[in-house]
Amino acid sequence: MHAQARATLGSWHAPDERQDALRAAYLEHLHRHPDGVAKAGPPEHLTASCLVLSPDAEHVLLTHHRRARSWFQFGGHLDVGDVDLHAAATREAREESGIPTVTPAPVVVQLDRHILHGDFVHCREHLDVRFAAVLDRTSTPTTGEESLEVAWWPTSRLPQGTRAELGALVDAARLALDL
Repeated sequence: MHAQARATLGSWHAPDERQDALRAAYLEHLHRHPDGVAKAGPPEHLTASCLVLSPDAEHVLLTHHRRARSWFQFGGHLDVGDVDLHAAATREAREESGIPTVTPAPVVVQLDRHILHGDFVHCREHLDVRFAAVLDRTSTPTTGEESLEVAWWPTSRLPQGTRAELGALVDAARLALDL
């Protein structure tokens, strides 16, 4: 997984200087930490996530994360069985949405490095690699044990406290997926 993550990030063409600086920082992190993709590795490590948009990109499917107590795209830690970052994002989206057909496009749409707040033990910072999927709103999500709720939100009225981060991710996904 480590080599695959380095290859994915090494070949990704960032859309702007800020994203390219994050890409370089992620690659440096992986260079310094052979276990930088593992939850049991350093307190800061790679994660993978997936933003799910409706075909018209007017709605987004989000999870109200149980530990963080906030709304997010689907995502989380990389598992031993994940062959690459895309596979991890796919698995996370399917597990957390309860929809077995969610399949992100195989292109990184955004990187986001963030300090964790909430009920986290070892994890302190996620170096998130974000993908996006398109899914018809007739697909019915289910709420799993990691979530308080899973729901569709209009992209023009994202949940309170998430608009800056999720709005930028929605914009990046629209651009990357040509929506």
